[in-house]
Amino acid sequence: MKKIALIFLTLSLMNSCVTKKVYTELEEKYNKLRDNNSSLFDENQDLITKKKELEESKIKLQSEIDKLDSEKGKLTNSVDQLEEKKRKLEQEYDDLSNLSAEQLSEKEKQNRELLVQLQEKESKLTAESARLEKLQSELGARSARVDELEGLIAAKEAAMQRLKDAVSAALQGFEGKGLTVERKNGKVYVSMENKLLFGSGSWSVGSQGQSAVVNLAGVLRQNPDIDVLIEGHTDNVPYGGKGAVADNWDLSTKRATAIVRILVNNNVNAEQITAAGRSKYMPVASNSSVSGKAKNRRIEIILAPNLDAINKLLNE
Repeated sequence: MKKIALIFLTLSLMNSCVTKKVYTELEEKYNKLRDNNSSLFDENQDLITKKKELEESKIKLQSEIDKLDSEKGKLTNSVDQLEEKKRKLEQEYDDLSNLSAEQLSEKEKQNRELLVQLQEKESKLTAESARLEKLQSELGARSARVDELEGLIAAKEAAMQRLKDAVSAALQGFEGKGLTVERKNGKVYVSMENKLLFGSGSWSVGSQGQSAVVNLAGVLRQNPDIDVLIEGHTDNVPYGGKGAVADNWDLSTKRATAIVRILVNNNVNAEQITAAGRSKYMPVASNSSVSGKAKNRRIEIILAPNLDAINKLLNE
């Protein structure tokens, strides 16, 4: 925040051709992209946490079912024993038909008590059986959700790996010439050093850079559900040019939008793409050396999966 405040102060003191509206728009885009990146990371963490919670719930339900199965077995044994007692009592009842009315009345009383106990046991067994069936149904539904969630996550991971492989294949001739392709945090990162794309202080893409971006466009056309973020980065050397560019913020943004135009001109859906200028504030190497500055002057193309299906499942 201190760096951003310093930039605001610097820009307010500079007499340049950059309007407050343009700067505000760039700042809003930067904040939006930073929030989007943080949101995607939080979403990924939420997915892992919710998956763990579902699995723990599944284990708990299974434990309850096992316990109910055991109780059901005990109740069943108790019912069988009562049934046997009932059978014996009925036999005794027949045998007592010749006994005195008083003896017969006592046996009838005992028999009625045992019948009441039997009915209570049978009622409890029925209720427990219904509860067990309900828990088994809930467990099945939760297991299905866990399986579906795991399937969606695995499918996204596999899709991003295929995308990474396709991008690497398309840009194979450029890797080692200031271009790298890697997969991390569930995304694919394509980093192109400025020496592959632009001349010093320029945002016009050279022929070699044009070829690399066109090859990438061919892959993106086949993946219309991928979100594409184009970030322009500079080293810490202040921009010394004149004209339409005031500083490194402007230069990094213009370089990012130059890549966007090539992609759009090669039929990549513009709704997939976002452009951002990062200026000097996200270096990947020290600016104290020539080689470090060269690495910091770059374009990063970040390819992220669409997580709508996973979010929908978690919100159901």
